[in-house]
Amino acid sequence: MKIKVFLASACLAAFATFAARVTPADTSSPAPYLLAGAPTFDLTIVTFREKYNGHNPLLPIGEFRSIDTPDKTINLTRAASKINGTLYASTALEKGSGKIKTLQLTYLPVEGSGEKAARAVAIAYMAALVHEFEPALTLDQSRARVIDLLAKGRGSRFFQHAWGPLRYVVADNGNKGLTFAVEPIKLAMSEP
Repeated sequence: MKIKVFLASACLAAFATFAARVTPADTSSPAPYLLAGAPTFDLTIVTFREKYNGHNPLLPIGEFRSIDTPDKTINLTRAASKINGTLYASTALEKGSGKIKTLQLTYLPVEGSGEKAARAVAIAYMAALVHEFEPALTLDQSRARVIDLLAKGRGSRFFQHAWGPLRYVVADNGNKGLTFAVEPIKLAMSEP
């Protein structure tokens, strides 16, 4: 029971990080996936898990469980899946369609001898997530992209970088956790 409460608390903390970000002017604005008309991947969480787990049998993501949130005004379903004691996946789904608005991996740092191995596992999962959405990249290129993004987002509550139709987000909350997310971007149509 304590693990479920902790997981739910950690997931809510991760979502709160993305739900409100600090801009350079220190004003808060919602995370991009919370904005009206924010795009979704043309993919449900069930379909994503089937494809991801088929491609990554050594780095599986378990079933996502819905998380109740006190703010009923947000038209999203939030869900999380515990991967291990220091890593979990979470998502925000469009209500009705169940399509993915954001996929997040949150690493809860540990101190001591297990820290290096736990971080390596987290980076492997993050690289697998990148590779799932950018299959043209090799796993080594995906890992390099993750390491680069984590370095650029170090110490930042909200760092984002777009590549094509994807937005990568890093939220570094120090010893409270590090979240890496992938989200779709609504591309503007060019005018003739």
